[in-house]
Amino acid sequence: MIAKLQCVVVDCPDPLALARFYSAVLGWRVDADDSDPGWVWLTDPATRQRIAFQRVEGEYVPPRWPDPAHPQQMHLDFDVDTRADVERAQREVVALGATFLHDSGGRERGFVVFADPAGHPFCLCYGQQGVVPS
Repeated sequence: MIAKLQCVVVDCPDPLALARFYSAVLGWRVDADDSDPGWVWLTDPATRQRIAFQRVEGEYVPPRWPDPAHPQQMHLDFDVDTRADVERAQREVVALGATFLHDSGGRERGFVVFADPAGHPFCLCYGQQGVVPS
């Protein structure tokens, strides 16, 4: 091993707003520093895992999944237990400002794709806990 992952950094036009969106999704704490509004941390109080949000200077061009002319730039996958949990989670993330993009259509195992308020795709995955990616 050469290094350990410190965090994922997400480019966006409004770091605080996007951190608040993901805070509501994950229940993590927003750590904003008034001296640097261009950088906001989102921290899991239990594990200290972090996601950072960084303001893009100039014109922000959001991704348009699955359009390769406007690549996704990054995406986050979130696990939920069952399809029923995804349906509940879908209502909640849409109420927070997410946009529905795609449903894999799986019954026991699958994912549903959304765009966060800044346009980044993210997935609610179900039936995949313990599955090792190939």
